[in-house]
Amino acid sequence: MNIPYDVIVIGGGVVGCLTARALSRYQLRVLLLERGADVCSGTSKANTAIIHAGYDAKPGSLKARLNVAGNRMYAQLCEELGVLSERHGTYVVAMADEELRTLEELRERGKQNGVPGLSIISGSRMLQAEPLLNPQARAALYAETGGIVDPFMMTIAAAENAVTNGVTVMLETEVTDLERQDGRISGVRTDSGVFSSRFVVNACGVYADTIMAQAGLTGFRIKPRKGEYYVFDREKSRVRQVLFPCPTPVSKGIVVTPTSHGNTLIGPNAEDTESRDDIVVTKQGLDEVFSGAQRLVPSLDKRDVIAVFAGLRAAGSSGDFWIDAPAEAPGLVNVAGIESPGFTAAPAIAEYVVDLLRECGLPLVPNRAFNPERKPAPHFSELSHTQQQELIAKDPRYGRIVCRCEMVTEGEIVAAIHAPVPALTYDALKRRTRLGAGRCQGGFDTPRVINILARELQVAATAVTKRGFGSELVRRKTKDIGTGGMGE
Repeated sequence: MNIPYDVIVIGGGVVGCLTARALSRYQLRVLLLERGADVCSGTSKANTAIIHAGYDAKPGSLKARLNVAGNRMYAQLCEELGVLSERHGTYVVAMADEELRTLEELRERGKQNGVPGLSIISGSRMLQAEPLLNPQARAALYAETGGIVDPFMMTIAAAENAVTNGVTVMLETEVTDLERQDGRISGVRTDSGVFSSRFVVNACGVYADTIMAQAGLTGFRIKPRKGEYYVFDREKSRVRQVLFPCPTPVSKGIVVTPTSHGNTLIGPNAEDTESRDDIVVTKQGLDEVFSGAQRLVPSLDKRDVIAVFAGLRAAGSSGDFWIDAPAEAPGLVNVAGIESPGFTAAPAIAEYVVDLLRECGLPLVPNRAFNPERKPAPHFSELSHTQQQELIAKDPRYGRIVCRCEMVTEGEIVAAIHAPVPALTYDALKRRTRLGAGRCQGGFDTPRVINILARELQVAATAVTKRGFGSELVRRKTKDIGTGGMGE
C-alpha cells in the first residue's frame, strides 16, 4: 500500500539525515530514502570532518551565513546525539612572506561573516601549539571556534534519532523519477515502488542536479570534484592541531588534521571529474596529497599509512549552496551544491529547509513527544574495567573481542546490526564500531564479522557484503570448517 507522506527526503548524507531529524520535531509523516546500503554512504563518509569557523566563504553567501550558524549549533547537537567532537581551534599556516597577506584577508573576511575569535599568531607561537609543524612557518591564522567531529556518527546518529522520533528510513532505494499531479511534485518513483508526498526534499549530493532535471529545472549543474586522502596509524605521525595551508580558488588545500579517534588524516586534493561514482585513488593524486602535506609537516612517513581513500564533493555551478523552493516545480525543495563547508553548515541547512517548507504551506505542529537525545551504544574499549565487567555480566558477547586493533566486541557488533538504522554491511559496522579501522585493516576480524552478520541477518555467508549488492565478501564455499564456519 502506498502510504502518503508529508515530506520525502531524498539522500541519506549528513544534510538529509539532519533535515529528517529537524522535521521529526513536528507532527509529520517523513520518509528518508537512500540508494546505498547505509546512510553516510556518499560525500559524508569521505571528508576531513572539520568544523569550519567560517572565515573562508564569500561574505553575504549562503555558505558564509550557514557555515557560521551551523558552527554555533554543533556543541549542543553533539551533546544531544552523543557524537565525538573537539574544539581546539584550527590554523591556516603561511609558509612564505607572500602568504601573510592571505591571512589578513581571511581574518577580515571572517570578521565580515561574524566569526569570533580570529587572530594571527607568529610562527614561533604556532610551533609551540604544533611541534611537528615545519619550522619555516612564518605565521598562522588561528580560529578558536574551529574543531573536528566524527562524520560517520554525526550522520548515523541524526538518522537514528530521526527514526526514534517517527521517521521512516528506506535503504537501497533509488529514486528514478519524480511524480506529478496537477502541475505539482507529488512524490517519487523508485526501484522499490512509488511513494506520494506533499513535499520532496532533494538532498542527493552529487546527484542533486539529476533530480532537478527530472523536475524540468536546468539552471544549475554539479561538477563532481574528487579528493584523495591518507590515514595514518594513530600511534604514529600524531599531529595535535588542524593545519590548513593558505587556500586556492578551488580548494582549502591539503589539510593535515587529527581525527576524533586519534588518527592523523591528510588531504584532499581537488580534481574535477565527469563521473559521479569515481572514488578510485590514483598514484598521481596521492603523490600530490603527500607532498602538499609534507610542506606543513615534513616528518610524515608513508610507512605509517594504514589506509587511503577518495571522496566526491558536489561542486555547484553557482559557486554557492543552492537551496530553494522553485516556483516552476511546486512541492520540491532543492538542497544542492553542498560542498565544503557543507558538513559544518548541515545543522543550519536543515533548519533553513524547515523554514522553506513552512513558507510553502507545510503545517508545522510541534511533536510534543520529540526526544532530541540519542544514547550512544557502549564502546567497550572506552569503558573502565569495572564497567566492562558489568557489561559482560549482562551480555557475555561483550566479552568476546572480534577486532583486536580497535578492541571491538561481538556485543557491539550485534547492537549495531539491530540499531534503529541497522548496520547491514561490513562498512556500515565499521562506521559505527571502528572494527577494521586499525593497523590490520580488517585482516583479523573479517571472517568472524561475516559469520556474525550472516547469523544475525539470517542469510548465507555468501550474501554478506562490504557495502551492498555487488560487493559480496565471499563467493562460494571452499571447505567445511565445522559448525558455524563460513564453509557451512
